[in-house]
Amino acid sequence: MDHVIDVTPGIRLWAEDRGASDAPPLLLIMGAQASGLGWPDDLVDLLAAQHRVIRYDHRDTGRSTWAYDSHPYPLTTLADDALAVLDGLGVARAHVVGMSLGGMLTQLLIADHPDRLLSATLIGTGALSDAPYLHPDGTRTPPEELPGVDPRIIELWSQPSTDQGQEAELDRRVEHWRALSGDQLPFDADYFRTQERKIIAHTGHHRPGDAHARADTTGMLRTEQLARTAVPTLVISAPAEPVYPLPHAHHLAQTIHGANLVELPGMAHALPPEIHTPLADAILDHTAHS
Repeated sequence: MDHVIDVTPGIRLWAEDRGASDAPPLLLIMGAQASGLGWPDDLVDLLAAQHRVIRYDHRDTGRSTWAYDSHPYPLTTLADDALAVLDGLGVARAHVVGMSLGGMLTQLLIADHPDRLLSATLIGTGALSDAPYLHPDGTRTPPEELPGVDPRIIELWSQPSTDQGQEAELDRRVEHWRALSGDQLPFDADYFRTQERKIIAHTGHHRPGDAHARADTTGMLRTEQLARTAVPTLVISAPAEPVYPLPHAHHLAQTIHGANLVELPGMAHALPPEIHTPLADAILDHTAHS
């Protein structure tokens, strides 16, 4: 079922829920400039077998309000929006799953609003902590010295975005997904092109957004809060991850008190069909025991 949630005057968020209305709620938070439809239908349906699954469009994505130039905000506001979605749907507490920027927003919720979370699952993201990474041999590395984004992806991100029509934009998005998908699983360009066609149809236009890249990133660290949290947290380790390559997932699991780590073979920074079942199984096992 579709919903429209008024967050502040002039800002509305699109949301959708699937599954039994009395099942434990599970909120999906996508990454930067990503519509909620970035969570593939098949994955959502697998999760909806056990949960009332909620996905939504961040502001400046999908069917939510695009108004950054007139209503600028820091990235932390997007975590407030996630709470607004829960409030708008009458959800007091939920399991929360965040990917990429969504994983950072989920960490903000863990730190600032633990009473609203039944559990947390973090995918393809970095720690909001300045605690060093402890290597197996006992040596330590500051977070800023951990491996960075694959240069091929940085090159794609640095290219200016010009409107050359919908098909050219689809080509650009598919090549972006090719880079994000790593090199351990086959890449199905047709699958990702179909996914992006759905997102464009859902959004109503093919223009790419850049609001989240322009938003203020200060005030995100939550080192102490994450180190003492009681929120049951699962970290998904993706061995082919090109945006937050290993050992970022291990560092993340170290910084969050009591976190568990599960590796999904072949996974990178994308959600191809091969990942849906093992990812859903990992999430459902975590939520069932939280």
